Amino acid sequence: MPVRISVHTLLIFLFDLLAVVVAWVGGLLIRFNLIWPAASGFSTSTFLILAALLPAHALACYWAGLYRGIWQFASVPDLKRVLRAITISAVWLLIIKALFFGVSGPMLPRSMLVLYPLLLAAIMCGDRLAWRIWKEYRMYHGLHASGKPVIIVGAGNSGKMLVHTLERRADWRVVALLDDDHTKWGRELYGIPVEGDADALPRMLKKYHAAHVILAMPSASPAAIKRVANIAVGADARVFIVPGIEELMCGRVEIDAMRPIEVEDLLGRESVHIDAAHVHQVFAYRTILVTGAGGSIGSELCRQLAKFEPKRLVLLEISEFALYSITEWFATYHPEVKIIPLISDIRNEARIEEIFSIWHPQAVFHAAAYKHVPLMESGNAWQAVSNNVFGTLRLARCAHRYGVERFVFISTDKAVNPTNIMGATKRLAEMVCEAFSVESNTRFGIVRFGNVLGSSGSVVPKFQAQIARGGPVTVTHPEITRYFMSIPEAAQLVLQAAAQEKNGEIFVLDMGNPVKIADLARNMIRLSGYTEAQISIEFTGLRPGEKLYEELLADTEQTLPTPHPKLRIARSRQVGEDFLENLQSWLEYSIPLDDDTVRRDIQQWVVEYTPSQPETTPLQPETDIHLSWSMEKEKQQDGQRMRAS
Repeated sequence: MPVRISVHTLLIFLFDLLAVVVAWVGGLLIRFNLIWPAASGFSTSTFLILAALLPAHALACYWAGLYRGIWQFASVPDLKRVLRAITISAVWLLIIKALFFGVSGPMLPRSMLVLYPLLLAAIMCGDRLAWRIWKEYRMYHGLHASGKPVIIVGAGNSGKMLVHTLERRADWRVVALLDDDHTKWGRELYGIPVEGDADALPRMLKKYHAAHVILAMPSASPAAIKRVANIAVGADARVFIVPGIEELMCGRVEIDAMRPIEVEDLLGRESVHIDAAHVHQVFAYRTILVTGAGGSIGSELCRQLAKFEPKRLVLLEISEFALYSITEWFATYHPEVKIIPLISDIRNEARIEEIFSIWHPQAVFHAAAYKHVPLMESGNAWQAVSNNVFGTLRLARCAHRYGVERFVFISTDKAVNPTNIMGATKRLAEMVCEAFSVESNTRFGIVRFGNVLGSSGSVVPKFQAQIARGGPVTVTHPEITRYFMSIPEAAQLVLQAAAQEKNGEIFVLDMGNPVKIADLARNMIRLSGYTEAQISIEFTGLRPGEKLYEELLADTEQTLPTPHPKLRIARSRQVGEDFLENLQSWLEYSIPLDDDTVRRDIQQWVVEYTPSQPETTPLQPETDIHLSWSMEKEKQQDGQRMRAS
């Protein structure tokens, strides 16, 4: 496409021709010590050569595309075009010397073959560089001086690009760089000093009166990011992070597409890599049922499963809004996946039977459960049993009867040595799956993990709401700890466990190191831009059924490795042969049992269950009108013996 000739382009063209004259005359003056030679014919021959150089140089500039670039943004490609044109002009000078200037005529100094192109390059490159510097100074200097002082951690390529980008923004002013590479200390990057490593952050924040830090470490390990982020957060700085190296290389985001650092970044967990080919082989082109499909884990499982080309996803959910939300997500992001949104309570036997008979799922992911510990502990114990145990039993029986290939039960670390109803009912549900794995052709698997960040009922949304209200942030105990992982990480590992060729095993996810909830609260307060003086932390005491420390394995269990480094197999005690029969009798007991009776009866099967004593039982009846199932059974047996005698 021809370059549009404007007044500005014409002036640049004339300037480049003037540069030829200045370079030619200046070179000769340098050669002769600033004294013009008085030799006969020297001036004439000199200007004849200049007359021959000018049109040749003009054609070279046009051929090199010198006037396609924009001076304001002159960069390396523009300089390459300039050098290309100068090279052609220098070659033309060599040809002129060889053809027209022999022994009989005036001698062209050989040094001009070097001086001319050097001076021409200095003039043509220098003027473009000077113009850009002047324009950028006029456009950005005022903005740069007015921005908030910020320190960048990372003086590599990402840090260089970020400094260059932020120079053109009014909201930031880079005052220092930090890097763990000591060879960079004391040097400058675009005029910004590299002051030391990340440990110097608190001192640098005070020195430059800065309150913001940007982590330009896209290829760093999660552990390294966690370390630097903790230093910055501990210094009460607002911390931002640039996108990961994969996003930058794919071009999905720019280097300045920063986001505030999140609590997930402070966990320092390595990204999960699953055997996607094997998972695809197991679940592709199959009908998959997900219970609790609108919940935190269930919805993420659905999103992950969508990547593996299922034939259809049957989304089972009791909450109308949750089901609507996940349905809308599929309509927006994966309209090609066929979904069947169904509303039902998993305890509704007729409805569950109908779903299995119509859709014949080949895999079931059972994530529906009552999971809130204090809520299930007082006044709702029997409902927890009914939903978590009875619902699982009915689903497992349908899976067995309809020949489901795989049944995956989502369990919890609270099922290990449980002290609360929720954990005990989850352990009972695990035992249901273990019992069915013995007598069924369906491959049953249990996946046990701890808390997931951002899930419904998690402390993270609770803390966020409390911080938004101005505090205080309530923590039950200063020493309470929990295991955490992200929702996508948990869902991916569930799929990896579900694809294992095992039956009746309890898979334990690698949860990393436990996190103090008090430390989590402090970090969230700081990440929100506050100090503990502004938003305080209050300790309220352990709630009913709550433990200080969660465990991933019961005392009697041992683990075995799997092909995946973040999955292990827990071996638990064997389930009795009459377990399902006795459990069924208890679950079908017609009268709802009170909390204390439920606790007493569960201990018959979950011997490691040690109930904590709730401080209050607000929904407890004034008089105990219920008999425990075991006492009722003994009474019936005594009656049978009396009639027999």
